[in-house]
Amino acid sequence: MYVKARVRAGAKKEEVVVLPDNRFEILVKQKPIQNLANRRVVELVAAHFHIPVEKVRIISGHHSPSKILSVE
Repeated sequence: MYVKARVRAGAKKEEVVVLPDNRFEILVKQKPIQNLANRRVVELVAAHFHIPVEKVRIISGHHSPSKILSVE
């Protein structure tokens, strides 16, 4: 399954918000430095779907706030 997400790095609190159209808005505390924010996004999506972190990966948008993630 593919998930479209909009990520806001450097937020004060971490949150996964499900928007209409099956899109997600993900807020993470980490800054987008050395892939820290992307790693945290993967962890939060895995926790949201109650699956292991290894089952989630970023397909596109590694350097962008708009991302497409693959969830197995």
